[in-house]
Amino acid sequence: MPITPAKGLSADDSAVPASDGTAEPIMLELVDESGRTIGTAEKLSAHLAPGRLHRAFSVFLFDEQGRLLLQRRALGKYHSPGVWSNTCCGHPYPDEPPFVAAARRTGEELGVAPALLREAGTVRYNHPDPASGLVEQEFNHLFVGTVRAGLRPDPEEVEETAFVTPAELDELREKFTFSAWFMDVLDTARPVVREITGDAAGW
Repeated sequence: MPITPAKGLSADDSAVPASDGTAEPIMLELVDESGRTIGTAEKLSAHLAPGRLHRAFSVFLFDEQGRLLLQRRALGKYHSPGVWSNTCCGHPYPDEPPFVAAARRTGEELGVAPALLREAGTVRYNHPDPASGLVEQEFNHLFVGTVRAGLRPDPEEVEETAFVTPAELDELREKFTFSAWFMDVLDTARPVVREITGDAAGW
């Protein structure tokens, strides 16, 4: 289970450049309990306690051996820094389809495009982050796929990466902190994970 430090290009995910060169705040879609869009909110404000329910996505990519690609979130991130989590997660821009956002963000964070990407359901959760005091109130769209190309992680987003078997994942979870949402999203996505990786992979 080799763990690879991130190297690559840098980018800031807290703001997007405007046409005049200034940074515009990132806006998220607020949703109701059924996942219907009801408005927008600035990214940080949506995570302030008690949190506002917003649309998100989580990606799980596997290599040809059926190993899951994990990332350790960069130490400089404002939310859940330094914890291990799934391949990629984030928020669609307003009116951006979650599938498009998942593929876009995977490229931005890890420098690679999924070879395959399938929808794997949705899950709604409420997870406070004890370290930052922020709250994840998310309606999360899940995607499972495969990756074949080499990674070029953005070090401002990703501290380290690792491909793991189920047994190696259990070992990592005993030693290190994982994101509060990790098991919720993995357990919900498991049926599609098994379809893609096959019985031998053990997921």
